[in-house]
Order: sequence, then structure tokens, then C-alpha cells
Amino acid sequence: MTKICVVTNETQAAEAAAARLRDRYGLVSLKEADFVVALGGDGLMLQTLHKVMDSDKPVYGMNFGSVGFLMNTFSEDTLAERLLASQRTRIYPLAMEVLDASGQRRTALAINEVSLFRSTYQAAKLQISVDGEVRLDELICDGALLSTPAGSTAYNLSAHGPILPIEAPLLALTPISPFRPRRWRGAILSNRAVVKFVAHEAQKRPVSAVADNVEFQNVLEVTVREDRSHGVTLLFDPGTSLEERVLSEQFRF
Repeated sequence: MTKICVVTNETQAAEAAAARLRDRYGLVSLKEADFVVALGGDGLMLQTLHKVMDSDKPVYGMNFGSVGFLMNTFSEDTLAERLLASQRTRIYPLAMEVLDASGQRRTALAINEVSLFRSTYQAAKLQISVDGEVRLDELICDGALLSTPAGSTAYNLSAHGPILPIEAPLLALTPISPFRPRRWRGAILSNRAVVKFVAHEAQKRPVSAVADNVEFQNVLEVTVREDRSHGVTLLFDPGTSLEERVLSEQFRF
């Protein structure tokens, strides 16, 4: 028997659907489950993936949100069969380590991207190093981000960064509203790269760092690398895999 746990974005529609699924399939707790079904949007999917990261339970999303790029179409029928027949995509997060103005070091994981943002009206000034070598001494900008392939169609795309094939061993480094150098549009890096951001004039130009939905303020340095010791598995209906969705996104107008 397939054991299923359902989580929702707590909207009225999603909660009602979860109740109907509970009646039909006899749902279990997250700890007992073989599969996790997320009823919501991409935000809920990211939250759920973070929750299951250490348990390695596969997550199948059904869309009750707006965009639903990471979600499948909702249906109450043959749910167990759909889960067993689904295509699996394994993705790995970025590990972010920050040094803040108080001297504390903090860490967080990001499935989509790590972003740095200016915290006041003053533009940020960021130095960017790759594998210990300074590649850009000063980027004057609203911020910058480092994205995984899975996150390359999210905020990275909105910031005019490149879409990366889901299985490509690459990361996208993308500026956010760059002022100088004006013509720098970012870089595509190996997933083995270690990227370090240093905030210049940090007291005058405070910067925050965000890993998905975890934010640290007043950061001085941010180091980011892919973390293969963690991973999550997403499930998609046949013919609608994440690989196919990312490829199709490159041909949208």
C-alpha cells in the first residue's frame, strides 16, 4: 500500500481538496509517508522540499497556486498510480555561508538561488570571486544572485539571467539592475565553483543575503557552493518532466 502525506498552502480550495484525498486514500503523517503531495504553488513546493531534504522523501506537487511551474495538474483520481508512474528529477541545493557585521557566521541552503540585495536607497558595491580569484572587483548594483538549474527559470530569469538545462553541471551568476559595469550581464559557472561576494562600504551600503526564503541582514561576506550532501526528488507526470518544462521555457515569447 502506497503511504501518502498531503501538505497544503492552507487556502480554502487546497484544504477542501486535501480532505477529499484523505477520505479516498487514508493519508498518513510526513514521517510515515512514502510520498509527499503538495497542494499549492511553487512557494509551497520550495517550503516542502526544504522540509523533506533530510528524509529524502519524493514530492509530487498539484497546482493550487498561480504559476505552478513545479506543479502537476490537480486530479483526485488514481493518485497512487500517478505517483508510482511519475518521472523523477533529482536536484541539489546551494550552501550559503555568511559573515555578518556582528562577526557571526550563519548558513542556509537554497534550492532555487542565493541572492544579495541592497538594504537601503544606496546601491550595493559587491566584489565577486570565483574559486579564490577576484573576477569582478566592484559591481555597483541592486544586487546579484547565483542560481541552480532548477531555479534558473525563477528569479534568475526575471533578472535576465540564462535558463540552464536541468541536468547541466552549471550555475548562473546574474546581476540585479547593474549600474557599473553597465555591459556585464553575468556568467555561467561550473557547479563545482565556489563563489564569494564581499560587500564594499558595508556600513554605508548595507546588504542582505537570501537563500530561498531565509534572509540574513548586514552581511559582509557571502560564500556559495553546490552541496551534494543534500538533495531532493521532484515527481512529474510522464511527458511533463522538469527537464521538458525548462526546455520549453526557452522557446516562449
